[in-house]
Amino acid sequence: MKKITVITGHYGSGKTNLSVNLAVKAAQEGKEVTVVDLDLVNPYFRTADFREMFSGMGIKLIAPDFACSNLDVPSIQFDIEQLAGSDSCLIIDVGGDDAGAFALGRFSEALNRFGDELDMFYVLNQRRYLTENSGEAVSLMFEIEKAARMRHTAVVNNTNLGCETTPAIISQSDDFARETAAAAGLPLAFTTCPEELCELIDKPDIFPVKVYVKPLWDL
Repeated sequence: MKKITVITGHYGSGKTNLSVNLAVKAAQEGKEVTVVDLDLVNPYFRTADFREMFSGMGIKLIAPDFACSNLDVPSIQFDIEQLAGSDSCLIIDVGGDDAGAFALGRFSEALNRFGDELDMFYVLNQRRYLTENSGEAVSLMFEIEKAARMRHTAVVNNTNLGCETTPAIISQSDDFARETAAAAGLPLAFTTCPEELCELIDKPDIFPVKVYVKPLWDL
């Protein structure tokens, strides 16, 4: 994991759950971690919801001023360049699609200066509308890049159906993920898998994840 990790993707692709897992893993490895909730589009399923858990693990959270409130005001007050230049491991959870990526574009000049110290992951979930084939997925990725004024460095396969995810669903998405990565000219960084299913999947690039982000009816 590099010093700076930016997470983008389609609405509902699982960006926030991946961001939370990366932050927790880095903290467990003894790293200083800062998470920036840059989702100014979706008031639900955001990293700001995990403020209390992050605090207990020593993870610093920076979110829009009115995150987790009833106010729909896209206000952000922080210096991303200062954060990126600190000793902390920085994880940025970006809003979905190109609409969410416009907020990232505001900081593109500062972030692009970090070059090899930065990864920008495009998160795929084949089971989501508008990213069911590689053509759709790559087209959306380019729209995100245009809005963000930044280039992705790798693709992450996060194909799942929530609590209905099975090993077959994850295995069947492998060709789609690799085809999409190849079409985008990017490497496939890894494939996520719920922790309890990992031993049932024989793949070398599996990244075990805990399902932190759940719909209200599963809480």
